[in-house]
Amino acid sequence: MGDITKSTILSSLKKIKSDGFDPNILTLNSIQSLEQKGNELLVKLSFATQVNSEIIKQKIEEQIKKDFPSLQKINIELQTRSISANISSHNDPKKDAILPGVKNTIAVASGKGGVGKSTVAVNLAVALAKDGAKVGLIDADIYGPSVPLMLGIKDKPKVYQAENSVRMLPLENFGVKFISIGVLVDDKAPIIWRGPMASGAIKQFMTDVEWGELDYLIFDLPPGTGDIQLTLVQTIPLTGAVIVTTPQEVSLIDARKALMMFNRVNVPVLGVIENMSYFIAPDTGKKYDIFGSGGGERICKELNVEFLGGIPIDPRIREGGDNGVPMVYDQPDSEYAKIMVDISRKLTEQVNIRNANQNDKIEIIL
Repeated sequence: MGDITKSTILSSLKKIKSDGFDPNILTLNSIQSLEQKGNELLVKLSFATQVNSEIIKQKIEEQIKKDFPSLQKINIELQTRSISANISSHNDPKKDAILPGVKNTIAVASGKGGVGKSTVAVNLAVALAKDGAKVGLIDADIYGPSVPLMLGIKDKPKVYQAENSVRMLPLENFGVKFISIGVLVDDKAPIIWRGPMASGAIKQFMTDVEWGELDYLIFDLPPGTGDIQLTLVQTIPLTGAVIVTTPQEVSLIDARKALMMFNRVNVPVLGVIENMSYFIAPDTGKKYDIFGSGGGERICKELNVEFLGGIPIDPRIREGGDNGVPMVYDQPDSEYAKIMVDISRKLTEQVNIRNANQNDKIEIIL
């Protein structure tokens, strides 16, 4: 590449991908400083624990040696940050006024009901918490709340009188704080509310619940593109949305609508998760594409969004939901749990890329 300058070093580093997921390594804001002394180069890196820093370190060394063969020695120093310290914040005065301790707000949505959105939202929240993040979950599906069952909690939240208002403490299990209309009313009673009442409940879950410090507050939205979705995007600026679909076209039709709704209201879509992607027969190991294949990836290519991953069909997922013990927590070595953890880490990476301050400067001494 020739002369060793700030520009040529950064151009070299831009060639390096992070596991092939983002545009280049610089989008991770992992490079803290570059320092050259004669024929030696010192690169200081800071990574989150979920990033495979050793692989990226090797890629950096190989790329720099290739582009700058005159360098006799390349020192790469690694520093690992905690997950919580790594998660960047979606700063906005409007959000900070309503949810002052919450770094990021993420909507988990689907156009079609029955695609497993709530199961994905719960296991995604638990996966993030297992990785060290501080996570909250709002069950925004007012008419069909299922989060209390899936998290195994039937207790009522504690309420206390604050200086100017009544406050509520969220419930917590598996490292996830949560609130749901399902723990506030009789679980056998239907919620027969008009849209404004349901929307008002969602606002109260944001304003009247003592969430404290959170890296992520996840909203498990109802299917469709109605009142609750509009209330959410009008009340706080979301960090982004995740769309859950199945591979079949009947689900993809509505997933497209959900994705386009978020685009219209200027909410970034962080990615698509394809649920029920395939089934592995336990007796033969044969793979069956029960609902078709490749639908999630097709919609991502069509609408230019990230494909976060495909989740298999496994009866134990249903059992975990019914028994109140999410599979990602109960069976961490299962294929499902590993996929969910991988999806949660890709989501974290997407959040950090979205939030990255483009004005962050790398200290360069040449």
